Amino acid sequence: MLTFSKLSKGYGQKTLFTDISFRILQGDRIGLVGPNGAGKTTLFNIILGKTECDNGKVELDRGTVIGFLPQESAPAGEETVAELATSVSPEFVTIYNTLRAFPDPDCEERIDAMEQFVDLDGYTLEAKAKRILAGLAFRPEDFDKPAHTLSGGWIMRAHLARLLVMEPDLLMLDEPTNHLDLETLGWFQNQLSNYSGAILTISHDREFLNGVCDGIIEIANGHLHRYHGNYDYYLTQKADREAQQLAAYNNQQREIAHLEDFVRRFRAKASKASQAQARMKTLEKMVRLSPPESAADTISFSFPQPMRSGQRVATFENIQQAYGDHVVYTDLNLIIEKQQRIVLVGPNGAGKSTLLKILAGSVEIQSGVREMGHNVSVGYFSQQRVEVLDVERSVLDEATERVVSGMNEQKVRGILGAFLFKGDDVFKKVKVLSGGEKSRLALVKLLLNPPNLLLLDEPTTHLDMPSIDALIGALKDYTGTLVFVSHDVHFIRAIAEHTVQIQAGTTTNFAGDYDYYLRKSNASSEQSGLVAGIKNARPDFEAKAKSKQPVVSAKERRRIEAEKRKLESKGRKGVEKRVAKLEVEVLKLEAEQAAVTEQLGNPGVYADKEKAKELNMQSARISKRLQEKNYEWETATDELSKLL
Repeated sequence: MLTFSKLSKGYGQKTLFTDISFRILQGDRIGLVGPNGAGKTTLFNIILGKTECDNGKVELDRGTVIGFLPQESAPAGEETVAELATSVSPEFVTIYNTLRAFPDPDCEERIDAMEQFVDLDGYTLEAKAKRILAGLAFRPEDFDKPAHTLSGGWIMRAHLARLLVMEPDLLMLDEPTNHLDLETLGWFQNQLSNYSGAILTISHDREFLNGVCDGIIEIANGHLHRYHGNYDYYLTQKADREAQQLAAYNNQQREIAHLEDFVRRFRAKASKASQAQARMKTLEKMVRLSPPESAADTISFSFPQPMRSGQRVATFENIQQAYGDHVVYTDLNLIIEKQQRIVLVGPNGAGKSTLLKILAGSVEIQSGVREMGHNVSVGYFSQQRVEVLDVERSVLDEATERVVSGMNEQKVRGILGAFLFKGDDVFKKVKVLSGGEKSRLALVKLLLNPPNLLLLDEPTTHLDMPSIDALIGALKDYTGTLVFVSHDVHFIRAIAEHTVQIQAGTTTNFAGDYDYYLRKSNASSEQSGLVAGIKNARPDFEAKAKSKQPVVSAKERRRIEAEKRKLESKGRKGVEKRVAKLEVEVLKLEAEQAAVTEQLGNPGVYADKEKAKELNMQSARISKRLQEKNYEWETATDELSKLL
């Protein structure tokens, strides 16, 4: 489908890549990864014909159709959302332009355009587009809105719908998850899993790459390496490759040192001169290996810690909030405790960002009580936060504006580097930065002098993977209270310890991390269904009991209490059985893990690459299963302790 042969590209003195070659075949699902500035976007532009390569060639099979989703700024004009989603070819664009230009149904031009629309099976295409738009969280009333009236994120979704309707042979996606919430992201990944064409995507979302890709292409240090498998397996293979490369490099360095030592010792000695000369020639002909050029050095640093707050950080009681006719909350009640790490989940428009704004005090609540706890200081990160930056300052001056004592310039520059402000970038004026760069700078400023209540709205959007890891490391050490919204599942899993689901103006608390929330929200077992049924039925039952106030005899009361004890005993025994079963499963998994680990400890295993690969994958599967079972066991034992 697409072939790159000995491709090279550079700008001025900087070489992005040299002599890279690879092929993309029908059905491939490739993730393109590498540090910022490595050439990923340039490679996309070369494929699209927007940039010329310096050497080499790109060959696209005849008739191959490419669909491209840029990272930002996709165009939108007078067309409606539905028209944009069905603009899959120049013919359809012309038809829609004609229909808008000639609204009279009896106009000849309009009649001709409608005939073309029908001939091209436009109604079927329109129905398909509306299904996909609904999957991307558009409402039916949005379909006929002019696309240019939407926010940038929703315009990107409409273009994404257009590509899914179009079904090109090669689907090229540049950071496609940036504008999707968690629910929509799940739907989108499912669509891609059934996609018949090839996919080439740039993404900093690990979970997305794991869920979609069956191959990874890494561009780094001017070279290209291709790996089979998803992102996690790429990391394993890369580590193995670099270990082998390092071993070969070290062996060669020892050989070079030995040869050079021989030459140095015996070059002037007549009886050994010829041997020394031979070794000098060997050194001259030797192809020198380079050490592994890994960019994966862990970025680690610590931010200053905030002052302590009271135990109760924030309390919401019966809060009502609306924007015009759009009611977000009618009865919002929420308590946030000190040092909680809460992720807000729910579909776009559910009110996650609004809740953060209410916490931050940046919007006026219409009714109810918003009470902040003792000694609480609030820091709120959103896209609007970039407005507080002084555009005439340099990046470094702006970052060091209010740093705490003990944070010297060198440390600040190190932190800026972790967030992609490297070298002379720190001397740039804020006014010349892109929107993403300003957003990153605002995040750095917030973390250099953090409050004890940190509110983050999509903090990873403009960060690459090392920077996301740096942010995760900083937040793990953060001792304050954290409430955040993110679509990055890897980030959520690393940080969140408590989950609040927001749906239809209602909040539901889950006293556990994101995986716990997923298990609980998707639970369908008989027991959980029974408990849910009892919970849901209780308010009506109590209301009826209060209204009728029936008189219960002593005998009937004893019977009810006996049945209650019987049910409690039955429930306790059920939990005890579950705990015992889980203990057996955990022990079995631990034994399996020990056996696999023992095999991996045998150097001879690595002579068979396929066997080593299978053992590593098996170890990863067992580890994940063991983690899940340990969590289930802990939850079950907690439940049992409450019943005893």
